[in-house]
Amino acid sequence: MDLIEAILIAIVEGLTEYLPVSSTGHMIFTSSYFGIQEDDFTKLFQVSIQFGAILAVVALYWRKFFNFSKFNFYIKLALAVVPALILGYLFDDYIDAVLGDPIPIAIVLIIGGFILLFIDNYFKNPTIAHEEDISIKKAVTIGFWQCLAMMPGTSRSAASIIGGMQQGLTRQTAAEFSFFLAVPTMLAVTCYSVFLKTYKVSGLKGYELLMQSGDNLKLFAIGNIVAFIVSIIAIKFFIGVIKKYGFKPWGYYRIIAGALLLIYFIYIK
Repeated sequence: MDLIEAILIAIVEGLTEYLPVSSTGHMIFTSSYFGIQEDDFTKLFQVSIQFGAILAVVALYWRKFFNFSKFNFYIKLALAVVPALILGYLFDDYIDAVLGDPIPIAIVLIIGGFILLFIDNYFKNPTIAHEEDISIKKAVTIGFWQCLAMMPGTSRSAASIIGGMQQGLTRQTAAEFSFFLAVPTMLAVTCYSVFLKTYKVSGLKGYELLMQSGDNLKLFAIGNIVAFIVSIIAIKFFIGVIKKYGFKPWGYYRIIAGALLLIYFIYIK
C-alpha cells in the first residue's frame, strides 16, 4: 500500500462509515481495484482507521459523551454493544472469508438498497425523538440489529438505524443513536484487530504489522487523520439528507453501486 492508496481508502472510510451504504464493502472494492486486498496490512488498515471515524463522532457530540451526570447513556451503549462483541468474536473467521470475495458483498448492497427504498413508509409513526427516552431494552434490541452488519455489504449504520426505527425512534434519533453505538463497537473491533488478532498470511499480530516499518506507522496515522476529517463532513451531510429526503437516496445509490460493481468484478476485472 502506498500513500495515495492509503489516503483514498481513508476517504472512502470517512465518507461511508456513518452512511447506510457499507463502509467495509466500499473499502474492499477500493483495495481490490488497487490489487492490495489480500495484503495483511491492508486488512488491518481498513479496520484500524475506524479509530479516526470514532473520534469524529466524539468530537461532534462531545457534550453527550462527556456529560457524566447522565450515567444511563453509558449503560445503554455498554449493553447494546455486547451482542456484536460476542457474535463478532465467534464468527471472525467466517467474516474474514467473506471479505475476500466482492461478489456477495455487491449482491448484499443491492438487496439492502431495495430495503431502504421502502423503510420510510414502513415505520411511519415514531414515538421516540430523544436519546434519553430510549430504554435499555430498546438499546439492546438495536444492538442485536447491528449484528446483521457482520455480513459485509449490509452496513452497520443501516442495520442499527433500521433497528432504531423498528423500535419507534425517529429517523434522526435512530441515526444519532447509531453514531453513538458505533463508538464502543468500532473501538472494540479496532483494539481486537490491532492487539489480539493474528493475521493468517503473515502470522503476525496487528501491532506487529504496524511496527514492521516506519511507513506502516505513517500510513496508519495519516489514514486516521483523513478518516476523522472526512467523517465529520459526512455525518453533518447525512443528517441533513435524512431530515429532508429520508433513506430513498441511499437505497438508489446502493442499487446502482452494487450493480456496477457486479458488472466490474464479473465481466471486467
